[in-house]
Amino acid sequence: MSVLPTRARTVSGAALTLGALVAGASILAARGAVAQSTAPTSPPVATDTSTRRVVPPDTTPKVTFGGFVDGYYAYDVTRPPTRDRSFAGGALFTTQPSRSNEFNINLAYVEAKLDAARYRGRLALQFGTSVQSNYIGEPRTGQISGPSVQQYIQEANAGVKLGKNFWVDGGIFFSNMGEEGWISRDSPTYTRSLVADYSPYYSSGVKFTYTPNAKLTARLDVVNGWQNISENNSGKAAGVRLDYAADANSTYSYWNFFSDEAGNLLRTFNGVGAKVTRGTLTLMGEADVGTQRRANGASSSSSWYGLLGVARVQVTPMVAVVGRLERYNDPDQVILSTGTRSVTSAVEGGNAIANPAFRGNGASLGVDVSPFSRVLFRTELRGFQNRDAVFPDGKNADPRKTDAFAVTSLALTF
Repeated sequence: MSVLPTRARTVSGAALTLGALVAGASILAARGAVAQSTAPTSPPVATDTSTRRVVPPDTTPKVTFGGFVDGYYAYDVTRPPTRDRSFAGGALFTTQPSRSNEFNINLAYVEAKLDAARYRGRLALQFGTSVQSNYIGEPRTGQISGPSVQQYIQEANAGVKLGKNFWVDGGIFFSNMGEEGWISRDSPTYTRSLVADYSPYYSSGVKFTYTPNAKLTARLDVVNGWQNISENNSGKAAGVRLDYAADANSTYSYWNFFSDEAGNLLRTFNGVGAKVTRGTLTLMGEADVGTQRRANGASSSSSWYGLLGVARVQVTPMVAVVGRLERYNDPDQVILSTGTRSVTSAVEGGNAIANPAFRGNGASLGVDVSPFSRVLFRTELRGFQNRDAVFPDGKNADPRKTDAFAVTSLALTF
């Protein structure tokens, strides 16, 4: 604050008072200028000097970091000899849980997300037994492909806003199919249903998203194929998804997918789903059907289908109970392969024979406890019954028609 000159000390009392008021106003004005200088300002408009093009101002992006850890212990009554939960023929059965009688990590990931008015992106790196199981089918074509690296990438994508409510995103992202997500925390049941495990969780390519209003979201994907990052043929795949939010607690969805698989065989896939919450009750349903042209020039096609119904009741703010019924039928083993097994009977002569197809039902009952917003403790009992014997039997050489397991999980969101 400046000091009054010596001659001002001799002025009258009125003048002194006026000087004090002026000095106080000067101090307030100075403080206001400092406050204004520290307030956020709009970024300047830049100019591309090479083209004289005016570059639109950037908005302040929001960058967030997070993580998730889901540890589990599961016990399968079939007691698989390798601890991999599998069919009698050795083919893996479901992605979660993947191991029996073993403490392990189902899924752990770290992520970085960027959100701005005109661009966005997500990078998430992952690890866990569900990851190993889910990415085991990644194609190996050439030297730079296969699951050795791809399995660690949950999502890696960048998006740009092209117009009002219209986005384009490219990279690796979650697929357009199904009601259940890849992350256990975001699904009503701890383990994924058969309709989820036997349709793509992820895709690699480009997606276009358009939201014409608050109720409807439309999405178009153009990707490499049916859940593969590395390409395995010369064609590309496409799929559409429509989500209609009738109200804040009701969403109805449709999705499809068209691709060339198994060489050059046309595969089609269609599904519908719904999720409705009324008070403490949440209901979710899904129905999928797929077809694929048969090989060897046959004019007919193979087909499969899956059905799912889930009911979840929030008993208390911390405790929920969830039940599930499901069916999956793939008679030609297009999607769900049960593998082969070795037999020594006189009829087969000791050769390996194909396991029968999976045409069975499943049910589960689970209890979720969330003592804190970031902590989730889940326990689930789940069983299956197939028309034919396809599951291993820890006590006998012959396979069995039923399978059951119990799993408990403790998950933390960072």
